Amino acid sequence: MSLLFPDVPRDFPFRRWVRIALRTAHLVAIAGLFGGHVFAQPVAALEPWLWAAVLSGFLLFATDLHMSFDALRQVHGLVVIGKVGLLALVPLLWDWRVPLLVAVIVIAAVSSHMPGRWRHYHVF
Repeated sequence: MSLLFPDVPRDFPFRRWVRIALRTAHLVAIAGLFGGHVFAQPVAALEPWLWAAVLSGFLLFATDLHMSFDALRQVHGLVVIGKVGLLALVPLLWDWRVPLLVAVIVIAAVSSHMPGRWRHYHVF
C-alpha cells in the first residue's frame, strides 16, 4: 500500500514545469477537438486532436498518480473520472457531442479553479 499511498508524496525534478507543459498541450488539443466538433469536421480531421487530448490528459493525471494514488480519493481525481465517463458517452450519443464537450469543459474549468481545500478534499 505504501507504494500507491506513500507517507510523503513522491516528486520528480521539474514537476511544475512538466505539468505546465502538459496542461498547455492538453488545452490546445481540447481546443482543436472542440472546435472541430462545433464546426462539424470529418472524424479523420478530429482524430489527431482526440489522441493529443487523450495522451496529454493521461500524462497529466499520471503525474498526480505518481505523487500518490490518494488523488483518486479526492475531488479532483473523481472529477477526472467523471469527465472521462462523460467523454465515453460521445460515441454513443454522437448528436449530443457538442453539449457533452461543453459540459466537460465547464466541469474542468470550475474544478481546476476551485479553492485547494475543496479540490483536494478527501471524499473517501
